[in-house]
Amino acid sequence: MTYTETTNHASTSTITAFFDERSEAEHAVSRLVDAGVSRDSVTIVAGENGAGTDASSTEHKGFWETLGDFFFSDDDRHVYAEGIRRGGYLVTVTGHGSAHHDRILDILDDEGSIDLDNRVEAWEAEGWSRTASAAATSTAGYTGTRASAGTTSTLEADGEEVIPVVEEELRVGKRDVNAGRVRVRSYTREIPVSESVSLRDENVQVTRRTVDRPVTGTENAFVDRTIEAEEHREEAVISKEARVVEEIELRKTAEQREQTVTDTIRKTEIEVDDSRTDGTVGFRKD
Repeated sequence: MTYTETTNHASTSTITAFFDERSEAEHAVSRLVDAGVSRDSVTIVAGENGAGTDASSTEHKGFWETLGDFFFSDDDRHVYAEGIRRGGYLVTVTGHGSAHHDRILDILDDEGSIDLDNRVEAWEAEGWSRTASAAATSTAGYTGTRASAGTTSTLEADGEEVIPVVEEELRVGKRDVNAGRVRVRSYTREIPVSESVSLRDENVQVTRRTVDRPVTGTENAFVDRTIEAEEHREEAVISKEARVVEEIELRKTAEQREQTVTDTIRKTEIEVDDSRTDGTVGFRKD
């Protein structure tokens, strides 16, 4: 899956693929590097019991904290975290050029990346849910945005407390979902064929027979003579001519479409209840 977060200054794209075996993930990384992808832009994320991540900047992070470095939706982040918790390996490729995009997808697919949608269906059949995963992540130390219970405190003399005003910002990214592949392969096979042709044979027959008659005047006696006759036989000659009888064209097009996404964001609202009657201004803004 590909995620693209666009800001006013730059656009970054992250391709992710999930593997059951680390050997498959490492082989995919090796092929990506051979294909021209910078090794610094490729990361393998493993579970707590695995080898961690192979990027030096994140080698001391837990896998959930590492996932926080990438732009994923909350649902997908929980799915990836569950897969890693179950012993899987996440390969991420960031900052790649558009020229490498399709090649990266092909390599990750060829090396055995799993279909997470199908895997999630299997997990849910076992009783797993994103909601339970989110709760478990919360208790494990994830400090993402979530609602908390309200508290009330009383200020003592010379005391001070600050209530932060927090406002969520909606970030809309793009995810490239593999909708299937069309692969056209050409190969050669031999087909037995037959064709009838009429051939002509010329044969020479020599017949010797006994006779008893006198020599006539038209016959030359005792004169040397030679008579020749050649036999001829036609043979079939095979030649082949290759002709183009059909063309298969594979063309890939891209279209832009606009989609409006709707969600809710949270914002801290301030309500001041000032019951003083001495005329003091109850609220000021620095």
